[in-house]
Amino acid sequence: MDGPLPDVIAKDLRVIFCGINPGLRAATTGHHFAGRSNRFWRVIHLAGFTPDQILPENDRSLLEYRCGLTTAVERPTAGADELSKHEFTANSARLEQKIEQYAPQYVAFLGKAAYSALSHQREVHWGPQPTAFGGASVWVLPNPSGRNRAFSLDDLVLAYRQLRMALG
Repeated sequence: MDGPLPDVIAKDLRVIFCGINPGLRAATTGHHFAGRSNRFWRVIHLAGFTPDQILPENDRSLLEYRCGLTTAVERPTAGADELSKHEFTANSARLEQKIEQYAPQYVAFLGKAAYSALSHQREVHWGPQPTAFGGASVWVLPNPSGRNRAFSLDDLVLAYRQLRMALG
């Protein structure tokens, strides 16, 4: 695939899930959360965002459920630890303009690292945040990467379900 991973985005969504950056497999296939160990698609299904588990190659169908996908940084890497804080801040204005343009109810950052860098806050807690980003309410969720061993599948589902319930 040439160029950045395409967003799955439309106007007036309930939530745009904002991943840290594309993994190498996602960048190669052109589909979000395509890594074999990534739990995103399973988690959002079990949390109630979708009635069935979506396959990564059908990521655009997420729009049917008024949910979208983007990334904080466009550069693909094998792991998010390869990104610098500068890359987050350099992409902040682009991301904020995108959120303003599409006007979702929420932007859900998948992991604390991206939101912490973008908001210039050292201490970020899981869940709803006190300040908006690009006019959207902010929610911080655990990253569903298979490398994130700090959260079990059940922990992830519970955290994501809390956002779904907040959406009504």
